[in-house]
Amino acid sequence: MPEYCVTGGTGFITSYLVKSLLERGYTANLIEPSIKGTLNVLISCIEATTVKRVVYTSSCSKIRYREDIQHISPLNESHWSDPDYCKRHNVRSIYLINTITKEEILSLYYIQILVYNQHVSFVLLPCKLWYAYAKTLAEQSAWQITKESGLDLVVVNPSFVISPLLGIIKGAIGEYPNQEIGFVHIDDVVAAHILAMEKSEASGRLVCSCSVSHWSRIIDMLKPKYQFYPYENKCGPKKGHDQPHSMDTSKIEQLGFPSFKTIPQMFDDCIKSFQEKGFL
Repeated sequence: MPEYCVTGGTGFITSYLVKSLLERGYTANLIEPSIKGTLNVLISCIEATTVKRVVYTSSCSKIRYREDIQHISPLNESHWSDPDYCKRHNVRSIYLINTITKEEILSLYYIQILVYNQHVSFVLLPCKLWYAYAKTLAEQSAWQITKESGLDLVVVNPSFVISPLLGIIKGAIGEYPNQEIGFVHIDDVVAAHILAMEKSEASGRLVCSCSVSHWSRIIDMLKPKYQFYPYENKCGPKKGHDQPHSMDTSKIEQLGFPSFKTIPQMFDDCIKSFQEKGFL
């Protein structure tokens, strides 16, 4: 039975991944390394000599931010976000409820939700697309170092995992993002990582995404079914996230990945989870 080493095991995606690995009978060693950064982790794997493959959690944000997105769509693993585009476009302003620490603020991007005693605190960072910018450069550097070393690297590029939904449903942030984005269920993200680990023929980047939609259409979809929540009804003004596009998932499907859960399925599961925990 293979043994897996998982870094960042307390994060949202990795915590679900570890749970799934343990349920399958695998041994999963959790490491919160004192060595920080993607490149340093890869260097450690290279020096260990016993690591057979590294599966790196990336993001579709390293694919979709570019001027020509509508002309080249559907986007696939060969496409990269343009760092210059990321530097030109701003994201939303700060909205802060309750008090959180500087360290917590620095760990956030887009809409990140923290829960304290049944209350929601969140921040929308007033910056340019630095997340996509920095992560694009980090993944490109990862490919360079593994190419030079011969380390087997497979990258999973998930789209937007829907956990940051609560503030929009509760009408607590003043507006919803002017964002056209792919969505994906956490279960599908976990399944994609396990497939990347187990399939010997897996290679390169793997787009992991269901359909692409705008937040306005998501809210319109939810309102008839969940009528009792005070949804946001104002779209944010910022540009840069709002270009229509689609994602090509044929590569991961050819590896035997089953059908992605639909947008209605993933949002139903998300809302049910919030309701069960008393957040809605």
